[in-house]
Amino acid sequence: MDNRNVFVAIALSMSVLLFWGAFFETPRKNAEQSTAQQAEQNSNQSSIAPTINQPIIIKKVTREEAINKSKRITIENDNIIGSLSLEGALIDDISFKKHKQKVIGGENTVFLYPSETENGFFIETGWTSIGNKIKVPSNSSTWTVKGNNTLTEKSPVIIQWDNKEGIIFEKKIELDDKYLFKISQKVKNSTNSVVELFPYAQMTRNKIPDDIQNFYIQHEGFIGVFDDELKEDDYDDAKEKKIVRESNEGWLGITDKYWMTAFVPESGKNFKSTFLYDEGFKANYIINKPTIINQSSTGINELRLFVAAKEVETIDGYAADQNINKFDLVIDWGWFYFFTKPLFFVIDYLFKISGNFGTAIVLLTIAIRLIFFPLANFSFRSMAKMKAVQPEMMRLKELHKEDKVKLQQEMMALYRKEKINPASGCLPVLIQIPFFFAIYKMLFISLEMRHQPFFGWIKDLSAADPTTIFNLFGLIPWDPPSFMIIGIWPILMGASMWVQQKLNPAPADPIQAKIFAFFPLFLTIILASFPSGLVVYWTVNNILTIAQQYVIVKQTTVKTN
Repeated sequence: MDNRNVFVAIALSMSVLLFWGAFFETPRKNAEQSTAQQAEQNSNQSSIAPTINQPIIIKKVTREEAINKSKRITIENDNIIGSLSLEGALIDDISFKKHKQKVIGGENTVFLYPSETENGFFIETGWTSIGNKIKVPSNSSTWTVKGNNTLTEKSPVIIQWDNKEGIIFEKKIELDDKYLFKISQKVKNSTNSVVELFPYAQMTRNKIPDDIQNFYIQHEGFIGVFDDELKEDDYDDAKEKKIVRESNEGWLGITDKYWMTAFVPESGKNFKSTFLYDEGFKANYIINKPTIINQSSTGINELRLFVAAKEVETIDGYAADQNINKFDLVIDWGWFYFFTKPLFFVIDYLFKISGNFGTAIVLLTIAIRLIFFPLANFSFRSMAKMKAVQPEMMRLKELHKEDKVKLQQEMMALYRKEKINPASGCLPVLIQIPFFFAIYKMLFISLEMRHQPFFGWIKDLSAADPTTIFNLFGLIPWDPPSFMIIGIWPILMGASMWVQQKLNPAPADPIQAKIFAFFPLFLTIILASFPSGLVVYWTVNNILTIAQQYVIVKQTTVKTN
């Protein structure tokens, strides 16, 4: 792909992004805010005072100290390990067994933390009443285990809390073999009056995660599908204003790059969801219609909770098996969803047959170049002709430098003579842009690429190339600061881009020529911190492009020679 065309294509893409944001996103957000305000007003009118907004006191104790201070139920299957605190019945200790913190010898990736810790991230479920007239369990209530005290895929657990006023609250918690919790909440009414309660669920995160990348290509923060419409809100959005929505069907949660939590309320029950910041980031929902529990009767509510690694096969399986609308969109496939997701299945297949994700990237890059071979040939022939007539163009500019009209006439005559359309090289590039961004996006978000090695020094394709030119790639015993980490693969990418530039006609404008000459160095520095899998893809793509373009340039002749 011609570097100038790439530059133009990126500029055009950014223009589209800005246009979309100005003319579509802003009115949409304004409309959402109006809806949210109306929903909030309706909520206030109902006078429901839920316990879900109780403040959490962060003591900043260690995770181990927080876990050891309360009685707990052990949680474990083949994919997760952790515990549930009987104080508040909080699910606040979950780690992923198959996803480690480090490539070699790393501990399990920790996702949920107790509320008292600095990185607190925890789940609570329960009931609330109008005006808090009924004593319900809070996040400090101590629950009692009934029977088994270990939650596995084969053994659910049951816990109870007695309000000492004739009402017993019970939770039955089940776990499948992966990441799905099913929580059945029962209320046994032994009083002489009818009880009305509203079921709710909430996840709370004390602070924005330290490793959040705040990169436009992916969403991290609040997410949900409400009546068939996907909504994504950043943490900063919740800090600015409470975000309230109502829906009859859907799900909501918090998503990271590789991990996620999500609630799926009971089907067919209208609920209000809220994303807010109040001494922590909270995503919750409450069922709008109360559960009415008559004397000597039992009320029941069910919900599904996911605490999951964003494995494509697993998430797609849940979306289908659990009949959860658009649940697969918790993985941020982006605008080019219909390109990005199929490309993942292709590279996943190549990974399975090759046994190496880096090799799969190379094979996918070759396949994409073959698909676009005719379009690239058309573009390169046009650029090769433009380069071949450059000497004649310079002669015409010198000859008619005082007569701009005559110069334009002579230039157009030259184009007609050589059958050159200066714009013809752009169309093939524009057609390839969706695929280019789809591959880029797919590699950037893929959990499946995390901790996958390539050859040599690349032990993790989702991390930056660890080598750097500033210590001669490890020959000098010195660890440069992070901004000086410019590895071998980024340098190869920059060098291949520089060679590619030399095969293209230089810009006539000296200032443009200097800008484009600087472009390979600029991208080398920028991409040095990107996942090495992306840099491998870009470098291999450049090398294949150079080979194709070199052959075409050598074969191209013009009559002016």
